[in-house]
Amino acid sequence: MKTSLPPVLLALILFIICSCEHKAQTNPKQDAVMHATPVEVPVTNNEARAYFASGCFWCVEPIYESVIGVKEVISGYSGGHTENPSYEDSNTGQTGHAETIEVIYNPNIVDFATLVDVYFGSQDPTQVNGQGPDRGSQYRSIIFYQNDLQRSIAEAKKAVLSKKLGKPVAAEIYPFQKFWKAEDYHQDYKKRNPNNPYIKNISNPRYDKFKTQFHEILKDSAN
Repeated sequence: MKTSLPPVLLALILFIICSCEHKAQTNPKQDAVMHATPVEVPVTNNEARAYFASGCFWCVEPIYESVIGVKEVISGYSGGHTENPSYEDSNTGQTGHAETIEVIYNPNIVDFATLVDVYFGSQDPTQVNGQGPDRGSQYRSIIFYQNDLQRSIAEAKKAVLSKKLGKPVAAEIYPFQKFWKAEDYHQDYKKRNPNNPYIKNISNPRYDKFKTQFHEILKDSAN
């Protein structure tokens, strides 16, 4: 004989099931990374470092390299709970790491707030776990902060953008812990592989769209 549960009891059971599923999916090691005390990289010889994850680092590296005041950009991995991640490890989605760039810049010429503007202005800010055709947690968007000021800047700009768009902004805001440099063949990939189909069809259009919005801070415009 078929019986039915009272609506209140049914809702309680569903809540418990959902809570247990969420708890089972939580990785304590990754949770520790998200709530860790940020590590601040010291400024030396007018060189500061900032860290951003915004989809494939092949796309993001040339964007930041084009900004006045940026000396160098290095592709790598950050945001996860494993040591010495490789490209293959990151692609499993099990390390917690995202493809990340290290921006080496002169803070007397370009500040962190401007780098965050470049960040949001060079991506689809509402896309979760990826950018364009690149999907997965290894391509998720993360702004890494090293101190309270950087955190407040990132949170404020994210809130303003979300209000402007009328949608949630996908970027996570993490305390910076450590940056792992990617394999050599990933460095300056766009420069060294201009005829690669991905560069032509994905990276170049993203870069060109960014340039139309930020031409006043580009190195080319200063020449």
